Amino acid sequence: MTGYVIRRLVGMVPVVLGTTLLIFAAVYALPGDPIKALAGPGRVLSPSVEDALRERFHLDQPLWSQYGHYLGGLVRGDLGIDLQGQEVSALVARAWPYTLQLGLTAWAIMAVVGISLGTFAGMRQGGTVDWVVLTGTTVVVGVPYFVVAYVAQILLGVNLGWFPTSGVREGWPASYLLPAAVLALFGIPELVRLTRASIIENRYADYVDTAIAKGLPHRMIVVRHILRNSLVPVVSVLGLSLGYMVSGTVLIEGIFNIPGLGYVVFNGISQQNGPVVVGVCSLLVLVYLMINLLVDIVYGLLDPRISLAGRR
Repeated sequence: MTGYVIRRLVGMVPVVLGTTLLIFAAVYALPGDPIKALAGPGRVLSPSVEDALRERFHLDQPLWSQYGHYLGGLVRGDLGIDLQGQEVSALVARAWPYTLQLGLTAWAIMAVVGISLGTFAGMRQGGTVDWVVLTGTTVVVGVPYFVVAYVAQILLGVNLGWFPTSGVREGWPASYLLPAAVLALFGIPELVRLTRASIIENRYADYVDTAIAKGLPHRMIVVRHILRNSLVPVVSVLGLSLGYMVSGTVLIEGIFNIPGLGYVVFNGISQQNGPVVVGVCSLLVLVYLMINLLVDIVYGLLDPRISLAGRR
């Protein structure tokens, strides 16, 4: 186990280097001058001030040199300073709790609803429940989620008053349930279909027939034999979805006015504040990779037949 984890951590190094370089290059290749944008519309900085700011943020150096300075700071745990003089780590520290609460709430909703519906559909293959679940997931996939977000906000928040429409003043869970449900809604169809297919495959396995022949209760057969073995492939999707839920909240946080990391990235792009965008995105890449590693470890624990030592 230890050797596998070490190999995976070493393998993450080129991935981190490649992704951060792409993010860095993409952000700094955007049109416009961040120093002029810092001055604001209608204002002009003196040449000496511009030169001082460019030197401070290494904008007077080639791209590879700028990336070298950034990478050196990243190795030390320093995400840099934004163009307004604030530490990016401080911005992350303020915004991270909101994104984490939103992402984990959405992930929990997706896991519970997706696995439950997939299990019900798989155990009733070809029946009414199976048809309703498959039809409903197909409809969900075809609707843009920002449309669902606005409709849910107006219908459930404004018209019915069941949930707050924006902000986080009500705290958890009230302020997060509606945006989290919208975010989870579009991960549910894939999870439902995968769980359903895995349930159908395992319910006719020999070990299930043996359990039935022994006279075990139906609930025990479903939970201990069918569902547990069916969750092995589902765990991978859940792990990847957790990374997506945490890192893919930009639009949802914008619609529901949640001051999380997505909101910070959105503002950073609009203000051409490159250090903020690069720093937050790099952090999200690291989080995503660590979640994948944890998923692989859990994958092996769920199915002891999988040798973690032999996996690459």
